[in-house]
Amino acid sequence: MSERTTTPTTTQTGTPVASDTHSLTIGADGATVLHDRYLVEKLAQFNRERIPERIVHAKGGGAFGRFEVTADVSAYTRAAAFQPGSTVETLLRFSSVAGEQGSPDTWRDVRGFSVKFYTTEGNYDIVGNNTPVFFIRDAIKFPDFIHSQKRLPGSGLRDADMQWDFWTLSPESAHQVTYLMGDRGLPKSWREMHGFGSHTYQWINAEGEKFWVKYHFRSQQGDLHLDAESAEAIAGADADYYRRDLHEAIEAGNHPKWDLHVQVMSYDDAKTYRFNPFDLTKVWPHADYPLIPVGTLTLDRNPQNFFAEIEQAAFSPANTVPGIAISPDKMLMARVFSYPDAQRYRVGTNYNQIPVNAPHAASVANYSQDGAQRHGFNAPSTPVYAPNSFGGPVASPEAAAEGGWESDGELVRAAYTLRTDDSDFGQAGTLYRDVYSAEAKLRLQATLAGQAASITIDEIRERFFQYWTNVDADLGAVLRETHATAAAAADGAAA
Repeated sequence: MSERTTTPTTTQTGTPVASDTHSLTIGADGATVLHDRYLVEKLAQFNRERIPERIVHAKGGGAFGRFEVTADVSAYTRAAAFQPGSTVETLLRFSSVAGEQGSPDTWRDVRGFSVKFYTTEGNYDIVGNNTPVFFIRDAIKFPDFIHSQKRLPGSGLRDADMQWDFWTLSPESAHQVTYLMGDRGLPKSWREMHGFGSHTYQWINAEGEKFWVKYHFRSQQGDLHLDAESAEAIAGADADYYRRDLHEAIEAGNHPKWDLHVQVMSYDDAKTYRFNPFDLTKVWPHADYPLIPVGTLTLDRNPQNFFAEIEQAAFSPANTVPGIAISPDKMLMARVFSYPDAQRYRVGTNYNQIPVNAPHAASVANYSQDGAQRHGFNAPSTPVYAPNSFGGPVASPEAAAEGGWESDGELVRAAYTLRTDDSDFGQAGTLYRDVYSAEAKLRLQATLAGQAASITIDEIRERFFQYWTNVDADLGAVLRETHATAAAAADGAAA
């Protein structure tokens, strides 16, 4: 047998160390000395191995792949990533919204679906969910919403009274909650669920024409779900069920795919459309704006280091590219600030210099400098200010191809102007009556009956029944009757 050569263990600065096993002590049984440099370095590094977990979407996983354009949408956008024949490297991260890092994958929740495109024009991020809508339409309520879904400050427990108190006092949540309490709240796996950009975005073509778009990633594996009993059993047996499933599927060569479609609305249509097209709690009916195919997203490579490539991955709706811009969606405009701010706190000032976040197919040229953990830098002759006389980068409106919209009015604090068919409960009712199958309705009713039983405050429970009556009168009646029957049975058993 040939002799095996080993690489010496070193410190972080490359100096060989004497032992991986024993600290430096005064005699075999004496005090450990503070000048054992490697011991101090190991312990200090270990104490700092974790960065703050995400406030929301903490538990997740992801993989790398490619996006291939299979259709022609150049009439709507000049973005290089979406031109015919384009292939772009991608990173896709899945997650749960409310749970912490160690929470079970299969708790009922909305699932995050975030895609990073490493394009030749810079990184483009679509930061969405497995539902086409969200709970609120104004970001000033977002911290309150998340607090209501997290844990009580005293007991540290999640609380149905707190959740339903917020939801029933926020009627705009009805559409999303109908998705959450239905089958979408328990996907079979990350591979077997659809993804949505949810927000409305702006596309700009080569001629400067503007359009409004919504993104739909349709899983080729199907949009499948777990039943409540299976999800609960898996949560107790394997907290990393979704993460394991994705990793093992890719390792086995079973590469999951999603077909990207967009809905496109003309710039002028948005001014008079019957629903507010920028309201995140609403969808655009496909009968009005059908799905237009764009291309296919394939995941074919697992991360080599989960912390470096998934935990440190930073997504943001602020990351747009020429030919794509944001819209007057109030939630989206606030996320453009909030997401990069969260990453600077969580990962560090120079988080975009980390390999997973840095552009892979575009160069960086700007005048930002320094800050914690900066490791990329320009040649010393490169100017650090603009304007300058030394050939530094110059802003280009033509290259940026920025979007925008007309707006004129006084500064106010107000809800969106209501459109003809705008209603907090209308689309939720349509989802329940016209989209859910008979079996899906029964599963929703059973889930909501369990939610009603978990509420301990009578006033909140009454609002719960009224909330669902507003969604659908028959559904509200069924929930009242089911709860009354169960309560009577419980009283009889107690007697």
